[in-house]
Amino acid sequence: MRILFTGGSGKAGRHATAYLRDQGHSITNLDWVASDVPGITTLKVDLTDAGQVFNACQAYATFDELEPGTGMPRYDAIVHFAAIPAILHRPDNETYRINTLSTYHILDAGTRLGIPKVIIASSETTYGICFADGEKLPDYLPVDEEHPTVPQDSYAMSKVVNEVTARSFQARSGIDIYALRINNVIEPHEYRQSFPAYMANPALRRRNIFAYIDARDLGQMVDCCLKTDGLGYQVFNVANEDLSVGLTNAQVIERFYPGVPVQRTMGEYETFYSIDKARRLVGFKPRHSWRAELEK
Repeated sequence: MRILFTGGSGKAGRHATAYLRDQGHSITNLDWVASDVPGITTLKVDLTDAGQVFNACQAYATFDELEPGTGMPRYDAIVHFAAIPAILHRPDNETYRINTLSTYHILDAGTRLGIPKVIIASSETTYGICFADGEKLPDYLPVDEEHPTVPQDSYAMSKVVNEVTARSFQARSGIDIYALRINNVIEPHEYRQSFPAYMANPALRRRNIFAYIDARDLGQMVDCCLKTDGLGYQVFNVANEDLSVGLTNAQVIERFYPGVPVQRTMGEYETFYSIDKARRLVGFKPRHSWRAELEK
């Protein structure tokens, strides 16, 4: 597929674009800075500028595309990862403005130009736990896509707004638009760098609902969504299958979630960030576990 990928130079985007490249897709990266991933073409674009977005969504990506003489090829899909990645990077109003406006422009251009699929990066923060003022417990466990999304912070607010915007564009256009509520992205080198501290102090993972997503498995999830057509508007949690701490499921509940309702029987080390929907609808099968990585 010919894919337009925004934010491909970022932490998650670098690994996702590399994975998609390895599956044979052709990737054009829209970002402020060039990607250092081999084989990925970058077009520097300000996504808050509607004119730049519309132009980039209907442009040649490489000189090779001029050779057939058959006109400008159309993109098969847009994957929109570009964003201010969290609170405290920019003033709150700027984080909200940039994230919502850029997503609106991508969805507007994609649907008007007839691109049949758009995948947007949403976030675990939409559930209101990650950046809450003080401790916020989930309403129930495991946290699935039906859990309320009432965050307090500008970043998560922007992601909730983006999901609503995506749903409205899908209703108007009828194309497939999938929103990925991505958990804390972990790069391969971060297992040895960070996870020993999580073993020593599991409370460090409370705001992430004790979950994580390997950056390579995130790429696999995007590819699963690209290969699955006809679902209309969907929201998916994206995480790995296991907890990000050395405790059992029961031990985490006893220590951190006393009194929180548990909706179903869970596995001994199963994530509290449910990925049942992603498994069922797009065939997502995470392959990387911190346990295996630390044993290398």
